[in-house]
Amino acid sequence: MQNKGVIVFLTVIITALCLYYLSFTFVSNGVKEKAQAYATDASGNVDFAKRRAYLDSVWREPVYNFLGSEFTYQEVKETELGLGLDLQGGMHVTLAVSPVEIVRGLAGNPKDEKFNEAVEAAKELAKTSDEKYVDLFYAEYKERFPEKNLSSVFATAANRGRISLESSDSEILEIIDTEIENAIDRSFNILRTRIDRFGTSQPNIQRIQGSGRIQIELPGVDNQERVRNLLQGVAKLQFWEVAELNEFGGAIEAINSAWVADQSTAEPEVEETTEDEGELSEEDSLINALEKQLEEIDPLQDNSVSPLISLIKANYGLVYEVKDTMAVNRILNQDRYSRMLPKDIKLLWGVKPQVAEDGSEILELYAIKLRRGSDEAPLEGDVVTDARQTLDQTSRPAVSMQMNAEGARKWRKLTAENIGRRVAVVLDDYVYTAPVVNGEIPSGQSEISGNFDLQEAQDLANILKSGSLPAPTQIVEESIIGPTLGKEALNQGLISMVAGLVIVVLFMVAYYAKGGLVAIAALVFNIFFILGILAQLSAALTLPGIAGIVLTIGMSIDANVLIFERIREELRNGVGLLQAISAGYDKAFSAILDSNVTTFLTGAILYALGQGPVKGFAIVLMIGIASSFFSAVFITRVIVSWMSKKGDKSSISFETPLAKNALSSLNVDFLSKRKVAYLISTGIIVVGLGIAAVNGLKFGVDFTGGRSYIVAFNEPMSASDLKVGLDNEFDGSVEVKTYGANNVLKVTTSYLINEDDAESNLEVETKVKEGITAVTGLAFSDDAENLSDTEFAITGSSKVGATVADDIKASSAEAMVVALIAIFLYILVRFRKWQFSLGSIIALIHDTLFVLAAFAIASAFGATFEIDQVFIAAVLTVIGYSINDTVIVFDRIRENIENRGTHNLVKVFNDAINQTLGRTLITSFTTLIVVIVLFLFGGEVLRGFSYALLVGILVGTYSSIFIATPVVVDLMKREGTETAKEAKKTA
Repeated sequence: MQNKGVIVFLTVIITALCLYYLSFTFVSNGVKEKAQAYATDASGNVDFAKRRAYLDSVWREPVYNFLGSEFTYQEVKETELGLGLDLQGGMHVTLAVSPVEIVRGLAGNPKDEKFNEAVEAAKELAKTSDEKYVDLFYAEYKERFPEKNLSSVFATAANRGRISLESSDSEILEIIDTEIENAIDRSFNILRTRIDRFGTSQPNIQRIQGSGRIQIELPGVDNQERVRNLLQGVAKLQFWEVAELNEFGGAIEAINSAWVADQSTAEPEVEETTEDEGELSEEDSLINALEKQLEEIDPLQDNSVSPLISLIKANYGLVYEVKDTMAVNRILNQDRYSRMLPKDIKLLWGVKPQVAEDGSEILELYAIKLRRGSDEAPLEGDVVTDARQTLDQTSRPAVSMQMNAEGARKWRKLTAENIGRRVAVVLDDYVYTAPVVNGEIPSGQSEISGNFDLQEAQDLANILKSGSLPAPTQIVEESIIGPTLGKEALNQGLISMVAGLVIVVLFMVAYYAKGGLVAIAALVFNIFFILGILAQLSAALTLPGIAGIVLTIGMSIDANVLIFERIREELRNGVGLLQAISAGYDKAFSAILDSNVTTFLTGAILYALGQGPVKGFAIVLMIGIASSFFSAVFITRVIVSWMSKKGDKSSISFETPLAKNALSSLNVDFLSKRKVAYLISTGIIVVGLGIAAVNGLKFGVDFTGGRSYIVAFNEPMSASDLKVGLDNEFDGSVEVKTYGANNVLKVTTSYLINEDDAESNLEVETKVKEGITAVTGLAFSDDAENLSDTEFAITGSSKVGATVADDIKASSAEAMVVALIAIFLYILVRFRKWQFSLGSIIALIHDTLFVLAAFAIASAFGATFEIDQVFIAAVLTVIGYSINDTVIVFDRIRENIENRGTHNLVKVFNDAINQTLGRTLITSFTTLIVVIVLFLFGGEVLRGFSYALLVGILVGTYSSIFIATPVVVDLMKREGTETAKEAKKTA
């Protein structure tokens, strides 16, 4: 084998990198185990507040040393392979920025009744429409003011310079769109800062491009109401005078002296023992262990000066390294010390770290001057009418700010009193900037300059506008997963993965002997690479991600089956072992490449157009395809070459007595049965879709909108009895079904589907709790892990607004169409005949309709599976798997045509199907095994997903033989007939 050294080198490098990145996961787990031990009392109960306190105490402290490089716990968490919310519990929230207030604010909040009617009418339409709010508002406005342009409303004094009476409607709509986009950016930055303050480990916040929404994941949160209030609270922008160090330095010295005195007088802890107990209680020893650890990470060991002074960065003022801010906060958060500050001083941190000359990240602690001890700022942000990024006189990025008349008056007074001093711009108690006042500003028009880059200037401009154009955020989608539900999902996923792996190992060894061991080695490398690459990408492993790994276990065998079947075919033709191995790898390569590319395309489309769990599945699928291609094609070739270097057949074998000559001499006339296959497929699809038309398909909450709750009981509970009782609470708009176990139910309702406010959420949840109590007589409990026979608990919930549901349906349909187009084009490029492309697309449409029909037929027999985002992922995976099968057959057809021509087309196609049937059946069998395991042990969350895959693998194998290939034959014969007719006419 050529380039063997390169393959070995790459394998070693990739393995080393995977080990390095996965090491952060092991370190992180070790820290979390210590936190868990510290927070667990002698009875085994966990105090989550103490657990959080422990993790916060080491957040910015070194916990890992790798070859001399130290990493803080924060850096470890950012690099580890994390678990998704569905595997550890937590809260997933999607927020939308309300454009209504922006439109009103730009218009100067007019009192015109018709204008406000148009605003409200557009707001109601937006709840169920896919159109942008601005377009809906414009249509409503023109309906009420057909003769008036938008400029008559929006050409206000505050918009001078941007909107005039001559501005066209299209120009004004573009400005409104820009303001809404800026409001989303502003909200994103504010929310990111708030989340960082919230204290949850490894939070994730991202904008959903093109939707105006912000998606947030908060692992491990246990106070959902606090999160809701935090995320939906209105930002408060203020301008404050900044005190210099000499104005309050005495208070800092007094705090330092008091701290030093407290350390010197603190009584040393004595480990007391009693005659009955030779050691401290478990709880006391754990507390001592934490306190000892905190002492070890304390920046000062001699207690001669407090961290408040000792940690100040020289030549920078009241500035500290970011890693030291926790030590400072531990002092300032204690009432004994904070009371020593003057009553007119309030200490606030800067929001964004700066880089010092030595390369360290630093934060300034600002002293804000209060007026007569009041929290009322000299100037509030609502006086800002506009702010935008500009360039100063030296062409450096700056920010231009304009205030209204009242603001200009107060700003003139504030700047006149603080010439040569700093004025801080404060949002949510964080200082965003504190520029020095160069002179009195009489007009309200100001320029803020500094060491900004363009992005920082734009961000500051957006922050300053948070007071002028309020854009409150609303939770339009929410999912809460309790730790109990997450732990159960993790166990189910791991069981599925291990069980699938064991079964595949046994089969491959039983069928391919030593060749099977080589394939298993490649599979182990594959799984290891997937986990390592996920860690390198700082991605989280989700339950659909585990499903992707389980599926990869089955599909990654495919490449080796192709290779081994080719080798066996060469050996049966009398070729020597070394030549057979070389020919097997060479001849299988194009088929493996094509099948992997087509499946990768579906994964890429899933990632680009999917959301939430679908993205997690797509990432694993793409990584799995890439790593399985490398391990199955290249790593196994190195291993096989090494094992067979003597050329002795005893050194490596590719069959056992069980598999000897199995499926090797088939000669079935499949194409003669194609019309029967067409009729069978059409009949099943028609019956299934007919049932769906009559009974309807069961769509999940993310497609219909609504709220769902996972309710756990200590004893089995009847879903039908509970539904009857809850129907009274929700006017019949409720569904109850068993969720995985007979003591867990899923309650879904569309009641108040279009209402996103906190009151509606509370009303629906209260009705669920009261309805369950009324039916069962049980009481609600917050403790899901310790339910008594008289209690029930809600272990998870989700909410999806109607507009979000419409968007999810639209993106899902888009994903399906894009996937089919991409596959059509790829097949056309690779096989150079449109018949192959069209035949493959017809087969894929057939498979999709077949899966839908199977869902409808299952529901007719009482087995209801929801159609949701994860179902779409399953269908696209089926498309990828089916085209994988089809491409293998097409590749052999292309080879046969090159060797034998198209004289007897049906014979050529039949031979190709028979020649690849062994590989098709073996790959389908191994994949089917792991999917059955996933269906049985993967849990309720993945039940519909695995059922779709189960049907899809069977029908995908069937369609590649009886649909795709026969359709290509019929199309090519039709073209040949028409060509002959044309030739005859010409003659």
